[in-house]
Amino acid sequence: MRTRGAGPAGSGVPGGVGDVGMLAPGLRHPWSRYVALGDSFTEGVGDPDPGSPGGVRGWADRVAEELATGRQDFAYANLAVRGLLLKQILEQQTGPALALEPDLITLSAGGNDMVFRDSDPDKLADRLDAGVGALSSSGATIVLFTGPDWGSTPVLGRNRAKVALFNENIHAIASRHGALTAELWSLRQLEDRRMWDPDRLHLSPLGHYTVARAVLDVLQVPHVLPPLDPGQHTHSTWRQARAGDLQWTRTYLIPWAWGHLRPGTLEPHPRAKRPEAGPVRTHHNPAPVRSRA
Repeated sequence: MRTRGAGPAGSGVPGGVGDVGMLAPGLRHPWSRYVALGDSFTEGVGDPDPGSPGGVRGWADRVAEELATGRQDFAYANLAVRGLLLKQILEQQTGPALALEPDLITLSAGGNDMVFRDSDPDKLADRLDAGVGALSSSGATIVLFTGPDWGSTPVLGRNRAKVALFNENIHAIASRHGALTAELWSLRQLEDRRMWDPDRLHLSPLGHYTVARAVLDVLQVPHVLPPLDPGQHTHSTWRQARAGDLQWTRTYLIPWAWGHLRPGTLEPHPRAKRPEAGPVRTHHNPAPVRSRA
């Protein structure tokens, strides 16, 4: 089983990525096997790419592409399956993830529970805490995610208080297990509706790109993903889109919720995006395509 070294005091990154002296010459980071766990957010829904497994790319693929640069030994697996609840993610993905012996794990779970099941954030946190404890036994660096601030988002903004409470629990869990946290709540770029798919439930290519940058920054890994140019992407808020709320509810929210709440409507045996750890296909253009939002 892989183990990580103790990072320098105050480095903030397990594995000592902040200690350049611990890395072989020319290496930008210490990780060679990355496994991503989660639901549609991690799978990459909203970022279509016919050349990627499942036909979607997403932030996790973009992170893996950067981590693989200059690393012939780098391998990546993505066990995410759209539509899963937190309990399902942990039960179905923890064992396979540990079997792959990763030294880097990202885990995002709980969003579907709060959006479609109105779940208690404290009970979700108890379950997540146990799951992170099991994953941390591998010695891998673990990255968790706070939920985004849906305060200005029509309909979904009603869950804002629960998301905030769950986020506080995530901070405590990360501290308890020595994990890192990608702060989506404070990522103000996500307030721009261009960062989201027209269904308002999934990130757009631009949103996935932005989250990939945030994860790489948390890992303190130099990357070639340039900052977004505000001049090219005019800020457009959800409040400016409220006129289409009713149409959005009918077109996207009701069918999506019905598919998740009614037994037997989802694919019975969904397959993980990349169940085996393998080499990463590198894109020549790291920038996202134009958002459809």
